[in-house]
Amino acid sequence: MAAMDAQRILQLAQWITDAGLQGVPETELVQGFCERLVAAGVPLTRAVVGADTLHPVIVGRVITWSILGTDGGETRLTDYGTLADPDLDDKWLQSPFYQLYESGGTMLRRRLDESTPTGEFPIVDDLRAQGATDYVALVHRLGPSAVIGDLDGFFSSWATDHPGGFEDAHLDALASLVGTLALALWGHAVTRIANTLVETYLGRDAGARVLGGHIRRGVADRLDAVLWFSDLQGYTRITDTAPPETIIPLLNDYAELVVTAVHGHGGQVLKFMGDGILAMFDRSRAEDACRAALDAAAEARTRCLDLNARRSAEGLPVTRFYLGLHVGEVFYGNIGGVDRLDFTVVGPAVNEASRIAAMCRSLDQNVLLSSAFAESAPDCRERLISVGRYLLRGVGRPQELFTLDPEFTPQQSP
Repeated sequence: MAAMDAQRILQLAQWITDAGLQGVPETELVQGFCERLVAAGVPLTRAVVGADTLHPVIVGRVITWSILGTDGGETRLTDYGTLADPDLDDKWLQSPFYQLYESGGTMLRRRLDESTPTGEFPIVDDLRAQGATDYVALVHRLGPSAVIGDLDGFFSSWATDHPGGFEDAHLDALASLVGTLALALWGHAVTRIANTLVETYLGRDAGARVLGGHIRRGVADRLDAVLWFSDLQGYTRITDTAPPETIIPLLNDYAELVVTAVHGHGGQVLKFMGDGILAMFDRSRAEDACRAALDAAAEARTRCLDLNARRSAEGLPVTRFYLGLHVGEVFYGNIGGVDRLDFTVVGPAVNEASRIAAMCRSLDQNVLLSSAFAESAPDCRERLISVGRYLLRGVGRPQELFTLDPEFTPQQSP
């Protein structure tokens, strides 16, 4: 083993700072850190760095670097979620990190020789079997003002297969440098959480615009868009008769199928309003936004049939969705008070889309489309049939409405 190189240790500290400020990807940060530690004389063979996060389905992220055993030469990033790994809680309770978390400690070390009994921590036993001789777990906790959701600290572990394990100088190097690595990773974590929150609560496009600096009150872009307004059939009846604890899962199930279909065809979901969903397809960004909206509607309808079959088999209430599609000009941007803004669309076309969707009930149609939509989609005209002219509430002039031809299949589309 090479002797500790103090100059390289100092250079590593500077490298971490620079790499963190430059936004070097997380896996590259950890890999570069570990490789430079080894070059400086620290006999590192495996490292794990992770933290919890703030995300609807992901619990935490872990980066593993290893040249030990079967993991040799690998750096990987893993997202953990309770849905994907039902045993995650048990693994956490059996980990050294849980002991540190509960005790308030900052460091746990186990020399992997005959003096250390097996069975305390499964991961330590696994590393011993792979030839590791020493294991160190560290916790770097965040202060109250730096905590975001469950992101309250960084956990890391460091292992070696060097005979005799880590020396005091190696542990000193880890103690002085790992906190700087955690700070660099914290910058990534905050950025990722910000992106997750704005995309989750505002939508993909609106979230990107907000993070891009488009947050000035009253500033909005004029867009030509296909507008999607849908809500659930018989929702009031369901809420009056179904057990209250089933309502949120029902809304989630049916919202998921609409969101998946809209996003899958290039649309943007803008707002949830109880059981209603407002979405749009930007005509300036889509080669054929009307066709994309129709394809999304067809996919959502298919997904709804599959969902209803599953829910019926489970004895759960089922429904379908009403959908109004319209084409028109909207204003897309920041609207609201000084202390509370919404990034959404407004304009007469939005109101018309909601009125068209409301007509689905009285006309006994699942999908209704405006004459403006039909005129804007001549290539899709064969998929539509007229249901007559109607005066919409709050709209000055009658207009012809269309629905989807039940005998048409997407495979027939030119």
